[in-house]
Amino acid sequence: MTAKLSALLLLLAAPLAAQVPAGWSARPDRGDASGVKFVAMGPGFHVSPGQAAAIYRDEDKADAKFHTLVTYTQTKAPTHPEGYGMLFGGSDLQGAAQKYTYFLIRGDGMYLVKTRSGETTASVVNWTASDAIQKADSTGKATNQIEIDAAGAKVVFKVNGKPVYTMETADRAGIVGLRVNHGLDVHISGFAVHKL
Repeated sequence: MTAKLSALLLLLAAPLAAQVPAGWSARPDRGDASGVKFVAMGPGFHVSPGQAAAIYRDEDKADAKFHTLVTYTQTKAPTHPEGYGMLFGGSDLQGAAQKYTYFLIRGDGMYLVKTRSGETTASVVNWTASDAIQKADSTGKATNQIEIDAAGAKVVFKVNGKPVYTMETADRAGIVGLRVNHGLDVHISGFAVHKL
């Protein structure tokens, strides 16, 4: 076998990587990460239509008490309603035992809270309407600030400064990151994790 052929076979065997800035990682829900398109743009990041994924930095690991927020601008209407938001309590995010809780909103004014353990997800709150969420306009555009406040005894999920759901959970410590479902075109700004 020639050296060129060996190099080509090695390249083909390597897992396809996500398109993410240095320091960031992505874990798609299915398949390889090549369909995850998360790039630095202006004062923030942009996700163009691709796979559903958890997007995170290892440095954003928090203990049981933290506060995190991010602003999403949905720039185009997806083909059907899809959610975007944040995750917390992340562990083993590249492994078979991945685990986290996530909070999503979508352009039709609905929110969702779920947990993931491995490939299994469980609903804490199914898609529920909230007037705190700015709905997408006729062009599909909407801007919403999402917060998760875990500074006290309970975790409070907020949209545009208004609480939409409160839960008790012991599984708070771990990676705090972003979550974007497939087919969305969104701009992300102001992502911050305050470790308390």
